Amino acid sequence: MPLHLTPTFRERLAEADRTLYGGWICSGSPVVAEIMAGAGLDWLLIDMEHAPNGLESTLAQLYAVSAYPATPVVRVPSGETVIIKQVLDLGAQNILVPMISTPEQARDVAAMTRYPPLGTRGVGSALARSARWNRVEGYLRDDDQHVSLFVQIETAQGVANARAIAETPGVDGVFVGPSDLAASMGLIGRQTHPDVVAAVHRAFAGIEAAGKPYGVNAFDPAAAHDYAETGAGFILVGADVALLARGSEKLADTYIGRTEQAPRASY
Repeated sequence: MPLHLTPTFRERLAEADRTLYGGWICSGSPVVAEIMAGAGLDWLLIDMEHAPNGLESTLAQLYAVSAYPATPVVRVPSGETVIIKQVLDLGAQNILVPMISTPEQARDVAAMTRYPPLGTRGVGSALARSARWNRVEGYLRDDDQHVSLFVQIETAQGVANARAIAETPGVDGVFVGPSDLAASMGLIGRQTHPDVVAAVHRAFAGIEAAGKPYGVNAFDPAAAHDYAETGAGFILVGADVALLARGSEKLADTYIGRTEQAPRASY
């Protein structure tokens, strides 16, 4: 009997009547991933860029969250043909590609998610979880229906090109990263600086003009609320490792106390 894959993140966003709130999984742990998946969040970002994740641990986390309603998105470490092919073959239906600053870069990564003649993705569906070992009928023919591609704008150049990036065929949505954006603007570590926030909103306007959904990373509740109010369709509002760090610090503060407060970075 033919199998059917779960809806893509593109489809979840199209059907949503509110902002979708997500959690970042950076620990590399399938146990932690399952805990996050069962928390009631709308979506999860399994990170391969800034986390100790390879193919095996990413696959384990995809398995761990598959029993829950939260939609997983895998952020690949870079827009490389082989990496994207391997992650898609793992069965990741939704990928986020970081550091996209030009429409040419967006065009290249879009081609990596599609089979020939429309793209350059290597054909291995009979061998891979992506097509459930050829149990998903028409996977090769309908590959665009089973995969959604999101790209990440993280530089001032990307903000300037936001509309053209979003208009690229095959790009289903754009995620704005204020941390690297702030760094590119000479404001490293100051994600809520008015100039950075203004740049995020300029990116939003360009993406919206292209008719694509847009999202953002915002661990600060006030910033997250503001971005949601101005139309962000999906927002990352916390990370597993940050929750563990702040929670364990609170335990130490409560039961041991501190003579000196160590500086605590916000992301």
